[in-house]
Amino acid sequence: MKTAIPFHILIPCGLMGYRGSASDIEAQGFMELCSFLCGITSISESIVMRNVMKLLLSVTVLLALTTARTGTVEVPRELVRDREKRQLSEQTVMVTTILQSPFIMAKPTGDLEGFCIDLLQLLAKRLKFNYEIKLVKDGFYGTRLENGNWTGLLGELMSEEADMAIAPLTITRMREATFGFTHPFMSVGISILVRKDSNSQGSSLFQFLSPFSVETWLGLLIAYVLTCFCLFLAARLSPNEWSEPEVENSRFSLLDSFWFGVGSLTLQGVGPHPRALSTRIIGTIWWLFSIVFLVAYITYFAASLRSETQRPLIESFEDLAKQNEIEYGTVYGGSTFAFFKNSKIPIYNKIYETMNGKSDSVLVQTMAEGVQRVLDSNYALIGESSTIDLAVAEHCNLMRVSGFAAVRGYGIATRLGDPFREDLTRAVIDLEESGSLQQLKAKWWKSSCSSENSAEWSPLKPNQIGGIFLLLAIGLSLGLVIACIELAVKSRKKAD
Repeated sequence: MKTAIPFHILIPCGLMGYRGSASDIEAQGFMELCSFLCGITSISESIVMRNVMKLLLSVTVLLALTTARTGTVEVPRELVRDREKRQLSEQTVMVTTILQSPFIMAKPTGDLEGFCIDLLQLLAKRLKFNYEIKLVKDGFYGTRLENGNWTGLLGELMSEEADMAIAPLTITRMREATFGFTHPFMSVGISILVRKDSNSQGSSLFQFLSPFSVETWLGLLIAYVLTCFCLFLAARLSPNEWSEPEVENSRFSLLDSFWFGVGSLTLQGVGPHPRALSTRIIGTIWWLFSIVFLVAYITYFAASLRSETQRPLIESFEDLAKQNEIEYGTVYGGSTFAFFKNSKIPIYNKIYETMNGKSDSVLVQTMAEGVQRVLDSNYALIGESSTIDLAVAEHCNLMRVSGFAAVRGYGIATRLGDPFREDLTRAVIDLEESGSLQQLKAKWWKSSCSSENSAEWSPLKPNQIGGIFLLLAIGLSLGLVIACIELAVKSRKKAD
């Protein structure tokens, strides 16, 4: 059994200098410690005392608490982490990646650029390490084989050809069981990319009703009936609308009031026309209301015709699975393919069976190949939203179907148990909280499409034009009040 060390300061050899006093350490204890930790079998006490200060400049003092009951040693994690960082800064980290725009792209000079390159540079600057980056040999992200080995980026980590994999690498349960992943630097969902003209529906017979929602049309009908009734009532109350001063009979019958309302909506000057102040106020407010509605209708109807080709035939994965007009596929061997393969949801199982049954014709090797196929043929590409959003930003005739099948994250992969992963995770979280990751995304996902083309159209709803309904209500109320005043004045004059 080893001789117990009579002090609580352990000095592992060959690390860094100790800042304390040499008199705090017993020479015999130090000799025994050096013999135990460094394998020194013969060292004289005089040499120790004479050279102790020189030796302490080249060792690290680890403060350890030795418990009297168990004899175990607890080393502060901060000191261990500092040692790991110093060791990391002294070596070059080998990084593997894969070409995937805009994460990793090759320049004409052969250098690499993209979102992940900028992220790697920020991490290297924060953690103070050097790196060499290379492209994966087989061109795959990483799939587990039956023999337990992995292909692609993850395979190179397992074979120790690389220390880190930085790419749009999806974090999955199977991958996390074998490799270490950092905090996600980007959250993504699985969605569908289609061409606008291949995903359009035929025009409806009732397309002319599309500018307004059902609630808006119902509100217009109620406003029309209420206005015509108020006009008839005001004409009955106001003496200035009576056909003869002595006869209390309005020139505006109920039928005339409804006819006047229709004429105003169509901007036609049909008679009879209001003469009293009260009926003129109601007529003026209704004319203003009609003009606003006509302008809104024309504007929204034109917008609905322009955007007709952008209204999707496929709006969900359920629609995709039920139709047979558009072929669909994804990247073979990727995490999206594995998601559908392992899913227990019937719709996703049906999508996987369809893709797997036509694997030679619908599955692609890269996302770039899939995007080009969407552009060239009647094809829908299933992939992660980050890549699909980039394709939509670069090609204005493409669109992403709303909705996601799953929401996951991209992370940086290391070998399982690598302590460097914790430092990378903290650095990624810091970049996320500081807004640096969002700035990088805005830089590399800049859209080349005009806002007019990318704007989504929707029918006009009542809450968007609630002000004109309020103005109409005020006008009708004011007209009825004035009609009552006119009747009261007439009655008083008649009484006098």
